Amino acid sequence: MKVEYLYVPDVLSCRPGDPLIDAARRMADAGVGALAVLDEDGSLLAIISERDLARALADKADPVAVDVADYANYHVLVGTVDEDSSLVGRRMLDSGIRHLPVMDRGRLVGMVSMRDVLAVQTWA
Repeated sequence: MKVEYLYVPDVLSCRPGDPLIDAARRMADAGVGALAVLDEDGSLLAIISERDLARALADKADPVAVDVADYANYHVLVGTVDEDSSLVGRRMLDSGIRHLPVMDRGRLVGMVSMRDVLAVQTWA
């Protein structure tokens, strides 16, 4: 199945200068495990995940004073809407990641999670 049929089209995001507490609150409120980190033009810069927030807590970072930029992952793998979900799932497994931004013609259109990929494989 193509990624275009399983990704979540809402791009939940934050900015690099946002405090960690705001990113954590946005994730908790939306019930998601990662946010896209976007620049002023809306281009994808990085991703911040629950794991990044856990690392910040382990470092005893002040979630009010420390910015997303300090803990975001700037080595971002992406998927495209026309890719097969099994290939995207394999990339995620091989990289040890659970969230993958989805691009369409160079534009960020959403996020796919390992749970999304697993659901397709389980129910197919």
